[in-house]
Amino acid sequence: MQFSKRMDRFGDEIFAALNDKKIELEKQGRKLYNMSVGTPDFETPEHIREALIEAARDPENWHYALRDTDEMLDAVVKYYKRRFGVDIRPEQVASCSGTQEGMGLIGMALANEGDTVLLPTPCYPVFITCAKMAGAEPYYYPMTKENGFLPKVSEIPEDVARRAKFMVVSLPSNPMGSVGTPEVYEEIIAFARKYDILIIHDNAYSDIIFDGIEGHSFLNYPGAEDVGVEFFSLSKSFNLTGARISFLVGREDVVSAFRKLHQQISFGMFLPLQKAAIAALTGPLDSVKEQCQKYQDRRDALCGGLRSIGWDAVDGHGSMFVWVPIPPKFKSSMEFCMELMDTAGVIVTPGSSFGPLGEGYVRFALVLPPDKISEMCQVIKASGILD
Repeated sequence: MQFSKRMDRFGDEIFAALNDKKIELEKQGRKLYNMSVGTPDFETPEHIREALIEAARDPENWHYALRDTDEMLDAVVKYYKRRFGVDIRPEQVASCSGTQEGMGLIGMALANEGDTVLLPTPCYPVFITCAKMAGAEPYYYPMTKENGFLPKVSEIPEDVARRAKFMVVSLPSNPMGSVGTPEVYEEIIAFARKYDILIIHDNAYSDIIFDGIEGHSFLNYPGAEDVGVEFFSLSKSFNLTGARISFLVGREDVVSAFRKLHQQISFGMFLPLQKAAIAALTGPLDSVKEQCQKYQDRRDALCGGLRSIGWDAVDGHGSMFVWVPIPPKFKSSMEFCMELMDTAGVIVTPGSSFGPLGEGYVRFALVLPPDKISEMCQVIKASGILD
């Protein structure tokens, strides 16, 4: 069988070797500290689970959905007003089965083969997949430690900017945990206006920002609605990762094009999932705020714990991840990850999986409680890997 040339755009799965090693150590009965995958370990709020269960009892809800219900679209509109103070209309909202799927589709809706698109580096790998699915040529704009891991659009060459179709922005960032400022967003919007570039903002972590800073929507900023859209996910705020509920929100023509493409391959979100989304969007937000504090406690335990054993870890400002440089004696992040797993039973993600500037770092996911994190730090120290 000769497969599509499109498949050549995608490399081998970088996590295969890590998973094989994990299985090997589990068979040996080793104690493992798995901080590699960003799957929240907190419970989904009961009122959301109950809404899904009740909806699933109705036989009528097991038919094709075909479209987003008016009730769910209205819930998104009201949530954006309540949570972000942003006025949107139902026509500016389209659901998708998680931002992972949404990013894969939107590139194909916007770009042609050979178009230039602007991607951050380091970045969440699906942004790279978005460009590859469309056959577009990525130009990576750097997110460096020297600039607080934030975009600096003034450093993007003018000839690149003039031919760029869209720009992906993700703040708070995965994997670095950097948080955007009003000045950064204002610069990005002005840049997009000047060069007629669409902004695609990934807003997965607006409810996980630390040290008293309030998270916002990209659409909070003047002019954003004219130049961009954002993916808004329920996964991390409400612990709905397995349910795969996200929305594309913003500029109406872009949302319409996305919806048109999505409808070619999907019959719409399962109706009980729509009911769960409605419950999340219209229900209390106390647990969301409490959970943010718990993530901050984990951040403090991890970064403080790593520093106490001689590992230079700078506090992340948001998201459920911490980005840490590997010890200088290691040649690659993958080599370090394998050694860390072997000697300490600690599983993290190699920075090389996050694009061109990811090498030299590893990503920790804040998926263990503070006491386990503190214990893990002492296990790392005892392993001698930092010596």
